Amino acid sequence: MISKQELKFIKSLHSKKHRTEAGLFLVEGEKSLAEVLQSSWEVKMVLATTEFLHHYIDSKNKSKTKIFEADTELLRKTGSLSSNDAGLAVVRIPDTDNYYEPANRLVLAVENIRDPGNLGTLLRIADWYGIKELLLSKESADIFNPKVIQSSMGSFLRVKVFYCDLKETFRKKKIPLFGTFTAGDNIYNASLPSRGYILLGNESQGISNELSALVDRRLSIPKFGKAESLNVAVAAAVVLDNFKRK
Repeated sequence: MISKQELKFIKSLHSKKHRTEAGLFLVEGEKSLAEVLQSSWEVKMVLATTEFLHHYIDSKNKSKTKIFEADTELLRKTGSLSSNDAGLAVVRIPDTDNYYEPANRLVLAVENIRDPGNLGTLLRIADWYGIKELLLSKESADIFNPKVIQSSMGSFLRVKVFYCDLKETFRKKKIPLFGTFTAGDNIYNASLPSRGYILLGNESQGISNELSALVDRRLSIPKFGKAESLNVAVAAAVVLDNFKRK
């Protein structure tokens, strides 16, 4: 039986402060939980239904992970999901490597993305298009927020996220920097390379002036209707699709 103290600790990981202090975060839901159990990431504890444990827990997991059975009501009260018929895990936050600019591929960068759901979706889109690195300004949402992890649908395992000073990073760049703006070259007609940075800005403010000054080429998604702006994750999908199709 899991103790009240352990349940209280799990609940504390909903807070960024406690995640940072403990160096741990939560993974919830069947797909993400199954993927993290099969990965090389360190899983410290699993709280899951009997059915999930029967299908996904093997001797390797049992030897290094605390495992507890739980019903769906306990999972709902402990986790962040309104409904969870699989389980949750407490996972070690991996050490972040120093960022090194790749020479021959695309890197996605976003300035001041604040919504956890958008960030999770952005990770999923980056993963779909084979992006290996995502650079975020330091003010952006926490990658280990439960909402980010859940909406990424396991993509957090495959896209490395770096929080950095984007201005300093781009000052030292050796590959081109492409920025998305309302006024720029029509991305549908642009000749696009297979390497470089793709920078997206905050939905309400766009790319800041100090980063705009470092952009080598401005790109724009043509507008055919009257919407004021695109969701940042949607914009990322359109831009990446055009880069990959070229």
